[in-house]
Amino acid sequence: MSGPRKYGIDREIAAKLAAKYDVGRETEAREWIETVVGEKFPLPDFHASLKDGVILCKLMNVLIPGFVKVRASKMPFVQMENIAKFLEGCEKLGCPKHDLFQTIDLYENKNLGQVVDAIFSLSRHAAKAGLDIPILGPKLADKHEVEFTEEVLNAGKHIINTFQYGYSGGANQSGVRNGRREIGGIDPGRGGPVEA
Repeated sequence: MSGPRKYGIDREIAAKLAAKYDVGRETEAREWIETVVGEKFPLPDFHASLKDGVILCKLMNVLIPGFVKVRASKMPFVQMENIAKFLEGCEKLGCPKHDLFQTIDLYENKNLGQVVDAIFSLSRHAAKAGLDIPILGPKLADKHEVEFTEEVLNAGKHIINTFQYGYSGGANQSGVRNGRREIGGIDPGRGGPVEA
């Protein structure tokens, strides 16, 4: 991670984030964006290519046509606004907030791992929304709700399910005499066989 030198807990957090970062997932995310948008990243560096938010806005306009005006600028507030618009589009497509990143995570290169995770999440949620695009990672599962009738619920109240009480099939009192357990027929007090 770039920027000023970190000390103490900031350094520990940065080290954990760096250890967690997967370059393979970054490559997958880059290739997915290039495929969907139809153009290559402007720079070889992942962070530098995404920092201004332009390619993210182009991606969002492919997923939601006309969603955001693409504004290329060197002004920091315009670049951060582009990133914020991308995140807004992600939410509109159904990405939960906990799958997304904060603008500063990308803009200041604080947590690129979360940025990559957000792109993976976006691909899954966009595909689930019916868009014809490739998916990164596993497909989202569909919710399967089961509704029981009142009759079925009442019938279940009268069934005694012994599995709810825990397993006790192997526990018994065999081998226990006078409060101690005898293993293998040897009396530990005498060193010899147990007398009946």
